[in-house]
Amino acid sequence: MVIAEEGFFMIRDLHNKGYNDSEISRMTGFNRRTVRKYLAADELPKKQRRTGKLSKLDPFKDYITERITAYPLTARRIHREIQERGYTGGYTILKDYIRTIRPQYITPAILRFETAPGKQMQVDWGECGSQEIDGRKRKIYAFSAVLGYSRMRYMEFTLSTDVYTLIQCHKNAFDYFGGIPEEILYDNIKTVIIKRAIRARDHTWNAKFEDFFTHHGFIPRVCKPYNPQTKGKVENSIKFMKKDFLLGTRFTSFPDMDQKLLQWCNRVNSEIHGSTHEIPYDRLKEETLTPLGLIKPYIIKPYIIRREEKRKILRDAYVSYNGTLYSVPYQYAGQKALLELEDTTITVKIGSEVICTHQVASPSTKKVRVKEHFTGLQKEARANNSRKTQFAQDARHSQPFFEIVYPDVEERPLSTYDVFAGEVGP
Repeated sequence: MVIAEEGFFMIRDLHNKGYNDSEISRMTGFNRRTVRKYLAADELPKKQRRTGKLSKLDPFKDYITERITAYPLTARRIHREIQERGYTGGYTILKDYIRTIRPQYITPAILRFETAPGKQMQVDWGECGSQEIDGRKRKIYAFSAVLGYSRMRYMEFTLSTDVYTLIQCHKNAFDYFGGIPEEILYDNIKTVIIKRAIRARDHTWNAKFEDFFTHHGFIPRVCKPYNPQTKGKVENSIKFMKKDFLLGTRFTSFPDMDQKLLQWCNRVNSEIHGSTHEIPYDRLKEETLTPLGLIKPYIIKPYIIRREEKRKILRDAYVSYNGTLYSVPYQYAGQKALLELEDTTITVKIGSEVICTHQVASPSTKKVRVKEHFTGLQKEARANNSRKTQFAQDARHSQPFFEIVYPDVEERPLSTYDVFAGEVGP
């Protein structure tokens, strides 16, 4: 309790009038210890500043400020990082501290639409910068899928956003979630829809993607133009991934990026979600997804992705695909070929003839060589060299193609030419 100056002098005055400590305490309301303290003092004691107890967070504040300044990381991300550095305090005190040092942004309020279990999945692409891969700079994209009810996330990095990659990412997401939702929501992208119409049944879909969603039986939905809030769940998921995982993280390779992203998905799907306040893995049990391979009431085979790409076979009898060289029989070097890609198999064709097949190699593989493709090449090369040598020898000993014939010239004594020169008289 802070003692005012008048209180100090009142205590001393009562003491001078003969009142004891207990009586002064009752009369002034101050406790006896305070009374004795101020009677013993020659002047009003100054307030002593308390020495604050060192917070468990204090040793990490410089690191936190540095990370928040460099990247807009989430409080959860910072919490994990400082725990790895020895922090043993709570999450709440960290979150409160970050709130005081993070720049504040005003976010407009939007109406959030909730979906029933098994009803909807939202899909989107996000750009994630670029890296040098296989000796050249490549853009990196993130495919993101979120189940509307459970908020289960699935993401993977890709080097393309073409329709074949989009379909493969869907297959991977269905495997991860363990089933297929009733409908999937998209942006107006050409790999999904070519032309919008007033009525959904009149939309012109991408033919290859239409074959895919017809095969699996889900309904594609596209957002209204300029209304990204319609699929805010997946938009927010990509932003969260960049802040909570991608920013400031180091990777050893592109496959390393994908592996760590999957680990991140597993972790966040095991934590309480900020909107539902429940764990996505727990809510996934309530999703009524269509089991893989089943389209009521028929059981069908898994969807096979087939794509075609044209290539010219190199002079050393290789074709290139995704940065990897694949050998072909040497007899076809220099010819134009068609690559037919089906899941993990590459079939190389010349016209209608299949000349070889390969299994798609890992991105780190530079060259796939089949020994049999070059059988007989050395023998043929030696034969070619022998033919060239023989031709050269034959050329040296053969008759020329034409002959130069010089005219006959009359021989005369030299004195005759002297006469024409005028030096000797006739």
